[in-house]
Amino acid sequence: MATKRMFSIDVVDTDKFLDMPISAQCLYFHLGMHADDDGFVSSPKKIAKAANCGNDDLRILVSKDYLIPFDDGVVVITDWRVNNYIRTDRYKTTIHDNKKAVLKLEENGRYTIGIPTVDERYTQYSIDKSSIDKDRLEREGET
Repeated sequence: MATKRMFSIDVVDTDKFLDMPISAQCLYFHLGMHADDDGFVSSPKKIAKAANCGNDDLRILVSKDYLIPFDDGVVVITDWRVNNYIRTDRYKTTIHDNKKAVLKLEENGRYTIGIPTVDERYTQYSIDKSSIDKDRLEREGET
């Protein structure tokens, strides 16, 4: 993992960024320093606590689209590729390949959610097309 990190003025010198509380801004920089070479942070709550920031600061960064959270607590920094370029000879791939697979890298260098994640609780109630057609035919037969 590279040990040097950069922050783009295009990201941190905006009204959107500067309107956040100082603690949220500080946390953004700390998360950037602890991220792996693909922008993933495995323990954002621990880093927030060490930086004297709170869970509210994490929520602000998520709500302002500076972080993308995952169900297991891992986050990825949305503007990671805008902020950082890591030479291939120093690059170490993330251990979060499954999470990286659901992200899309936009032309402007920002991560977005590319593939919608499906919550397994809802898939058990899915209705397939054949059952809908069958129900419709039964109703039409009754009239």
